[in-house]
Amino acid sequence: MSHREVAEELRARIRSGALRPGQRMPTQARLADEFGVERGVVRQALYILQSEHLLTNVSKGSPATVAPDLGLGGVQPGPGAPPLPTMVALAPRIADAFTAPHVEIDALCLTSVSLTLAMGEPLRQIHAGRTNPAKIDVRVLLPSRNIDLAFPVPVDGRGEDDDTVHERWLAQRNAQGQVLRHSLLALRATHGIDVRVSFRALPFTPPVKLYLLNGTETLFAYYTLGLREAEIDHERLEMYDADGTQSMLFDFMQGASLRDTTFVEQSHLWFNALWETISSELLLTT
Repeated sequence: MSHREVAEELRARIRSGALRPGQRMPTQARLADEFGVERGVVRQALYILQSEHLLTNVSKGSPATVAPDLGLGGVQPGPGAPPLPTMVALAPRIADAFTAPHVEIDALCLTSVSLTLAMGEPLRQIHAGRTNPAKIDVRVLLPSRNIDLAFPVPVDGRGEDDDTVHERWLAQRNAQGQVLRHSLLALRATHGIDVRVSFRALPFTPPVKLYLLNGTETLFAYYTLGLREAEIDHERLEMYDADGTQSMLFDFMQGASLRDTTFVEQSHLWFNALWETISSELLLTT
């Protein structure tokens, strides 16, 4: 298992209440034995959860502690909460959406990595028999492979015949989309759920990310660009890019206020307009 997979499993235990606020975690040695990994992998996973404000006192010494007040600054993700990083806020909102008989999720993003990660908990809930939606409809808008992306882009500009940054983004877009589609469509065979997953391509680079949940909730975030380094084909490259997992998500709920209701309604109108007009067929292949 990778450190992210260990973090995902421990995160699920915290969210489900199996690990309670204020409770001491098992020792890193015990967790390493349980997951069959090195202690360093466990430590990396614990640091991820500490960065999400789910754990405190992570160190090489005594066991960490589940945060007394889960969430950023003691605030739980959800309607009316202050904006939280996508990595913290999206998963519990997706999990709540999956308690409905008919799950409807629309997403507009640069890649579907955040959405794919957020699906882990609701899928576990389904496999554990805790939730059982009858129907799931997911639509995702992603940038077309054929456009010149505004980001990610090399600081020194694109080469005429070689754009490794674009190819790296395209591989990530396709891989994450394929994982998302496969994990959801598998529910047809395992649980008899009516599942539809659709992708379409946009002719532009989205400066924001948008998630629409069951027609009643909108999560909105800006992609904030920064200077980053990455190793591609054994070469260190500087690029302008955004870490979407850390983008701060603003939550709007229909019925919470006139402003929220209007924002949710307009978000759906905007998404549907893009889906039905200038978007095109998207194939998740290289």
